[in-house]
Amino acid sequence: MMGSGIDSVSSLAVARAARRAWLRNCSLGLAAALAGRWAAAQAPGEPPVVLVVGDSLSAEYGLARGSGWVALLEKRIASQKLRARVVNASISGDTTSGGRSRLPALLKLHRPAIVLIELGGNDALRGLPLAMTQDNLLAMTRATKAAGARPVLLGMAVPPNYGRQYGEDFTRLFATVAKAENAALVPFFLAGVADGPDAENMFQPDRIHPRAEAQPRMLDNVWPVLRPLLR
Repeated sequence: MMGSGIDSVSSLAVARAARRAWLRNCSLGLAAALAGRWAAAQAPGEPPVVLVVGDSLSAEYGLARGSGWVALLEKRIASQKLRARVVNASISGDTTSGGRSRLPALLKLHRPAIVLIELGGNDALRGLPLAMTQDNLLAMTRATKAAGARPVLLGMAVPPNYGRQYGEDFTRLFATVAKAENAALVPFFLAGVADGPDAENMFQPDRIHPRAEAQPRMLDNVWPVLRPLLR
């Protein structure tokens, strides 16, 4: 009987040791997997990618090539000797639904470190449900985080003629998504452009797309939020 008890204690000790070893191996395996994921996302010697997924406001609609805020962002990064490469995947007329469907392939192709999501304006222009816009932004933010990148939401607003309640609800949804997902937020991408003292002269004749003169201000709105992430 005593021998059986000793054997039981010994067996229990072996089982516990095996369990500790298994947990240790699992932890090491997870760490290796995460390390491999980050290594794949940013190969040695390559600068981290800043991916811009937006609409016409980021696709230089009606502007000379190289004069849009994304092109100015590239120049600012270079002038400040920061190590990053900008990829502009913006498409004029795109909605949050379009961005959501395009994002997985973009994440796989470019493996960015930061994703600037500049979408939602066309949803409002088309009168799409706010709940759908919010759901799409949530999905994009989560997909970005799942890929190991940092999401940055560029908040938008609609003209007063859309109605006060709709305007407030539309503006609020960007902050709601950012808070829910702990994402960085530019409160209003067109601050100082659409609501500035010279707003009328800041836009092209369609009164929707900013002129070249407005692009530096648009970049200045993004930069304080983006700059701390460019490490």
